[in-house]
Amino acid sequence: MELADLLLKDSMRFILFGGKGGVGKTTCAASSAVWAADHGRETLIISTDPAHSLSDSFNLDLSGGEVVKVPGFENLYGLEINPKLEFQKYQQTMQEQQPEIPPELSGFMDSFEDFSSLTPPGSDESLAFSKVLEFIQTSDYKFIIFDTAPSGHTLRLLSLPEVLNSFFGKLIMMRMKIGQIWGKLKSFFSRSKEDEGPDKLEILNTMKKNIEQASIELSDSEKTEFVIVMIPEMMAILETERLLRALYEYEIPVHNIIINQIIPPNSECEFCNSRRKMQLKNLEEIKKLYDEFNIIEMLLRPTEIRGIDLLREFGKDLLK
Repeated sequence: MELADLLLKDSMRFILFGGKGGVGKTTCAASSAVWAADHGRETLIISTDPAHSLSDSFNLDLSGGEVVKVPGFENLYGLEINPKLEFQKYQQTMQEQQPEIPPELSGFMDSFEDFSSLTPPGSDESLAFSKVLEFIQTSDYKFIIFDTAPSGHTLRLLSLPEVLNSFFGKLIMMRMKIGQIWGKLKSFFSRSKEDEGPDKLEILNTMKKNIEQASIELSDSEKTEFVIVMIPEMMAILETERLLRALYEYEIPVHNIIINQIIPPNSECEFCNSRRKMQLKNLEEIKKLYDEFNIIEMLLRPTEIRGIDLLREFGKDLLK
């Protein structure tokens, strides 16, 4: 199914744009969101790329951590997920849930004093993914376009069930177990039976099940589609090969490939024509490799694509 049809398909909930860095993923995602909204579909576009450019594309600040309505639309919304902000929220929550340590145990627990300040590798990324999970599972928005990070980061998003098996996930479980121990010891020393509240480990296991359920949705071809954006250069071809293998491994549906930034012919520019000749050769190779895909070719624009008018113009060519 072609991209324009996917954007208007009633059952389609998630379209993810991804590929190598610098190929124009954000422009393609943002222009598709504008096109879908122009055709009457309520659309939320979310950037999961740590190096955000979605705000630049819309000339609108989307970095505040909350969904923002795009001016001029009643049905288009945007958000940039801020990994650092999500990690700060996590740290604050963990500190608020820290049980009060009885004086009798304060010396014994000194070794855990700095536990809450640990920043494990990939933690900010993992918490950004938890925000994505929130939108996949509980969002009221029926249609969400994801402007994903460059391929390597995107693959972490696609492997959501593995996040809680990572070092970060084990650290959370360790923290919860220690919290439970502290609560029991406090109860023992105070000699009173206190309401222990919900089992945090059970909450974590529930979250893991929710992540697994979200992955099932992401592999449902009726609900999800991944759109690869690339340029006609060998490095991008190799990167696309790696990305496609991972998409097949995680059973993420993918049928459309956008070949962006093709240099137009220019009889007065020898350099331009030399680059174009190289690109056309690679383009033929791409068409042979991916003959079963819907290939969309987009010419390089003379200016940056910023603002609704230019996004709308780009989208008309992209989805014609």
